Amino acid sequence: MDQARAERTLRGMGEFYAGGPAQSAGPAAEAALELFHDAARSVPAYAAFLRAAGVDPGTVRSAGDFDRLPLLTKDTYHRRYPLPELCRDGRLDGCDMVAVSSGSSGTPTVWPRSVLDERAVAYRFEQVFRDGFRAGERRTLAVICFALGSWVGGMYTTAACRHLAAKGYPVTVVTPGNDLTEILRVVRELGPLFDQVVLAGYPPFVKNVVDAGLAEGLDWPALRVKLVLAGEVFSEEWRDLVGGRAGLTAPLADSASLYGTADAGVLGTETPLSVSVRRFLAGHPDALRALVGQARLPTLVQYDPMARYFQACGPTLLFSSDGATPLVRYHIADEGGLVGFDEMLAFCADHGHDPLAEAGSQGGAPRLPFAYVFGRSLFTVSFFGANVYPENVTVALERPGVSDWVTGKFVLSTAETADRDRELRVTVELAAGQAGSAGREAQLADAIRAELRRLNSEFAHYVPDAAQLPVVELRPAGDPEYFPPGVKHRYTRPAPRTG
Repeated sequence: MDQARAERTLRGMGEFYAGGPAQSAGPAAEAALELFHDAARSVPAYAAFLRAAGVDPGTVRSAGDFDRLPLLTKDTYHRRYPLPELCRDGRLDGCDMVAVSSGSSGTPTVWPRSVLDERAVAYRFEQVFRDGFRAGERRTLAVICFALGSWVGGMYTTAACRHLAAKGYPVTVVTPGNDLTEILRVVRELGPLFDQVVLAGYPPFVKNVVDAGLAEGLDWPALRVKLVLAGEVFSEEWRDLVGGRAGLTAPLADSASLYGTADAGVLGTETPLSVSVRRFLAGHPDALRALVGQARLPTLVQYDPMARYFQACGPTLLFSSDGATPLVRYHIADEGGLVGFDEMLAFCADHGHDPLAEAGSQGGAPRLPFAYVFGRSLFTVSFFGANVYPENVTVALERPGVSDWVTGKFVLSTAETADRDRELRVTVELAAGQAGSAGREAQLADAIRAELRRLNSEFAHYVPDAAQLPVVELRPAGDPEYFPPGVKHRYTRPAPRTG
């Protein structure tokens, strides 16, 4: 069973990693159908789920039949059945570890894992390290800045980097976790011994690392830093800001965001090609709206449909993937959409952009489809009928004259005043050693309003002028109520009434 699963998990990757054409939708759909039948036979929970839904696996013979299968969710599937029954043959001992999600929606979830899952994820890391960072020819220190322990990000990233080393890449891994003092210590001691240093972590924390290093006199450009990021959407202004402070020289290739989840590991990765498209969209709001139907900038990745078979479900995404707990038409609830490779190039050409020409000089352009991801719909605030997104607000914090005294973290909420009026509130974390003032709060409120009006047409048209200026509160770095260190940050929350 392990050998068959390994062949199914890794099928098609040799062609991609040899630089060949991407797999077509036909073989990918066939592989997903094969996965369905294997899961229906061997996974007790999935067999029970199908029986409860009245589905006879023998009648599912085509891609059209597959597309009508019921969706899996955490509530209807993962939390409904005992953990061993989610695994093949109902055996949890067939897995060599478990991972725990970070609990973005409030409740952490346990996911069984095996070394085969790590191998599939390692291919995604190989794409980034080889094509963007040229790690096959450069001695590379990979510094794991994600939280360690049972949380999935740190352990998975560590495992994937070690798989690259085992494959022959000159990659050395060090695991300080999210201990800022230890990160700077190991970077200062070990970084000069390598050709480049890769910082892997959650974007706001990586920015903290870079800023703290600068404050201590660390010469980031001399270390030839690269960034691996995951966990949230960030703006291209953020990429330029942090990249400038860290001394990054190739904006398309020196940083890469991973679209990952505890449910199935890494689903897609930024490539120089996708970054080129995203940077173009960031500067052309009309093209952005034409492509994704919204004014907010999503994460844009490329993915291998043979390993992660994505489908659109209205405005959200679902995928099928093999693993210790196979998932068939799993609805992860991320807002986003899919764009084919040729479709994306045609769209860019129609809008006057040639990403192939730009990306070819900075790490290549794999012929793989694109997925754009906004994140979970719960990370929005409704204000006068307009959806206010953190992605719109974050740009204001990255403006010159502001970015030097804030970390980039904030909490977006609405509240009812004593007069029963609604107000938009933004609580912002100050950088270490910085002090808040009424003047700075007013400056930032003006900047946030300007960016919301520029980027969010709903906000500009739905929210009355008198209500568009947000109430900004500046709080110290590491504020325990809003910005506790060491946990995954939430950018939205309900606010209590003030009267």
